[in-house]
Amino acid sequence: MIKYYTRACNFYYGHQAKALIKKKQALPLCGSKKVAFNKIEIFSKNKQSIKTKLINLHDVKNLKKKEQKKIRKDLIKISSSRKNFLKNLDFSKPSIMGVLNLTPDSFSDGGKFNKDHKSFKQIEKMIKSGADIIDVGGESTRPGSKTIKSMTEWNRVKNVMKKFKKKYRNTCLSIDTRKSDIMIKSIKYGTDIINDVSGFNYDENSLLIIKKHKIPKILHHMQGTPNTMQKNPKYHNVLLDIYDFFEKNINTKLKDKKIIIDPGIGFGKNLKHNLTLMSKISLFHSLGLPILIGTSRKRFIKQVSGKYDSTERIGGTLASVIFLLMQGVQIFRVHNVNEVKQGILVLDKILSQ
Repeated sequence: MIKYYTRACNFYYGHQAKALIKKKQALPLCGSKKVAFNKIEIFSKNKQSIKTKLINLHDVKNLKKKEQKKIRKDLIKISSSRKNFLKNLDFSKPSIMGVLNLTPDSFSDGGKFNKDHKSFKQIEKMIKSGADIIDVGGESTRPGSKTIKSMTEWNRVKNVMKKFKKKYRNTCLSIDTRKSDIMIKSIKYGTDIINDVSGFNYDENSLLIIKKHKIPKILHHMQGTPNTMQKNPKYHNVLLDIYDFFEKNINTKLKDKKIIIDPGIGFGKNLKHNLTLMSKISLFHSLGLPILIGTSRKRFIKQVSGKYDSTERIGGTLASVIFLLMQGVQIFRVHNVNEVKQGILVLDKILSQ
C-alpha cells in the first residue's frame, strides 16, 4: 500500500502572492494572502522505498485517482486558515513564545531566573519585547539531563504559576512539563497551554488530564528521553517518520484538535535530521494545525557555525526563524524575544513591498 504526503513549495510573498491568488494561479498558505505557493512536492512511500516528485498545482488533475484524492485533501488543509483556539493569539500572524527556565541546569540560562524578583522581571521584559506566550519550565530537558521529582519541579515554578494570570491576564501562559500532577496544578492557576516534550508519553495520566480539561496542548516529538535522545538517533526518513507520529497521535490520542505541533529540533535528532526538518517544514502544514518551532540557541547552530559560534547564538537563531517564517511557521519559541520580534517586523515590511 502506497502512502502519499504533500509539501507546499515555491512560495511568493506580499503583493505578488495576493495577485497570484486572485488570478487563481497559486493558493494561500494557511489562509494568508501574504504567502502563496504554486508547486507541491509529493512523497510516496511503501515498504520498500520513498519517492518524490515536484509538480505544479494545475497538474494535480493528471495524477492517478487515489493519489489525486489524497493530494486534494491535503491542499485544502494547507491552504485553509488555522482555527484560533487560544485567547489573545491569532494564528494568522507570527507569534513569539518566550522561554522562562526556572531550573539550575538548563543548557543556556540555568539558574538565571530562579529568584522570584528575577523571574518576574524577565517575564515583564519578554512581554514588553513582544512575547505572546510565556513558557515556564521547572525541569531541564537538555541532552543528557535526568528526571527530577515532581515536588522539586513544582517548587521551582509554583510562585510564577500562581501569580502569572493575576498580573498578565492577556498573555498566554504555557507550562513545560511531562508530569500530570504539575499539569493539574498549573491548570488550576489558569495556564492556557500544556507543553509536554515527551508527546504525552512519559506520564500515562497526562492524556486523561488534557482530555478532561480540554486544554490546548503542544504535541512535541522526541525520540527517546532527554537522558538518551542524542545517543545516535536513527530514522527511516526523519521527515515522514515525524509526520506519521503526529498523524497517529492526532487521530488516536488527541481528538479535540486544540493542538500545536512541534517537531522537536534537537530532541533525538542529529544535525542532518534537524536541517532536513527545517528545510522541508512546510510538509507539516498538510496536517492542518499551527506549527511551533524552537531553534533558539540550539546546538545545531554551533555545529554549522563552527569557530563563529557565540554564547547566545542570536545570529543562528534569527536566521532559522526568518527562514521558517517564510515557510509559514506560526510560533517561535525563543530566549531573545526582542531581537526575534525585530527580525520578524523587518522581514514583514520587506516582503510587503
